[in-house]
Amino acid sequence: MSLRQRFRALIARPGTDLMPGVYDALSARIFEAQGFEAIVAGGYAAVGSMLAQPDTGQSNMRDYADHYGRICGAVDIPVYVDGDTGFGGVNNVRQMVRAFEAAGVAGLFINDQVFPNRCGYLPGKRVIPVAEMLAKLKAALDARRDPELFIAARTDVAAIEGLDAAIERCQLFMECGVDMAKAQGADKIEDYQRLRREISGPRFANMSQANDKGGVTLAEYEAAGAEMVSFPSLGLFAAAAAVRAAARLLKSERSLAPLKDHLIPLQDYYGLVRLVQQNAREEDYDKAGLALAGARAAAQN
Repeated sequence: MSLRQRFRALIARPGTDLMPGVYDALSARIFEAQGFEAIVAGGYAAVGSMLAQPDTGQSNMRDYADHYGRICGAVDIPVYVDGDTGFGGVNNVRQMVRAFEAAGVAGLFINDQVFPNRCGYLPGKRVIPVAEMLAKLKAALDARRDPELFIAARTDVAAIEGLDAAIERCQLFMECGVDMAKAQGADKIEDYQRLRREISGPRFANMSQANDKGGVTLAEYEAAGAEMVSFPSLGLFAAAAAVRAAARLLKSERSLAPLKDHLIPLQDYYGLVRLVQQNAREEDYDKAGLALAGARAAAQN
C-alpha cells in the first residue's frame, strides 16, 4: 500500500486520528517516532521556520516544494500539506500539484483567498470569485498523475460573508470533484456539526495555536465524528518555546549544566537521525564495491 493509499485508509477507518503539525524534517521524524500515523506540514509553520516571518504569503511554490520534499523524504508516514492559493492562476496550480506530488506528499489543500494569501486566522483576508476557484480546482484535479493523491479545498469566505456562504462554496467544491471541502473559521462545535450535515465527504477539524478564538475540545471533535484532527502549528510552537527557554538559561546562567534536562540525549538524537543505519549502509556499499573491484581484477588475471 502506498503512502497515499494509507492516508485515504486512515481517513476512511472508524474513529478520529490525530495529525500533528511539523515544521521541518527532524520534527517530522520526532512525531513519526512517537507513533503518529500521519502529519501535516502547513504554510504557517513553513514560513515561520524558513523565514522567521508571519504567514502572509511571502514564500513561493518552489520553496514549499523543496521544504515538503525534505519532510516527506525523512519519514515513512503520509504527509498532508498546504498549497496556499495554488500560487497564482490555473497554470500555476497545475505546476504546484505536479511539484508537490513529485515531492511525495500524500495530500494537499488549496484555499480561495486572493494571491498572496494570509494565514486563515489573520484579519484582512479577501477571496476570489467562486468560478475562479472552481477553475483552479479543476486544474488541480486534472494535474495529478496519481489518482490516490488527496486534494482538498478550503474556503475563507466565512470571515467575510458568513457561514452560509462558506457552506455554499464547499458544496460547489465537492461537486467539482475534490476529496474534501473545508470552511475555515467555523470555530464553534455547532458550526462544525452543521458542516458535517450539509457538506458531503470527510471533515477534518483544526486545532491551531494560531487561533485565539478556539475553544472546541478534542473530545468534542471526536464525538462529532471528525476523521482527522490536525494541530498544524504544534511542532513550531513547541520548538520555539524550548529553544527560547534554553537561550534564556544559557544567557542567565552562563553554563551548560542547567540545560542538561532541556536537551535531547546524544544517543537519542543519533537514533532520530539514524546514524547507525547510515554507517552500516556505507560499510555495506564499501564492501560491495571492493568485492566488485576484486572480482574484476581476478577475472583479468
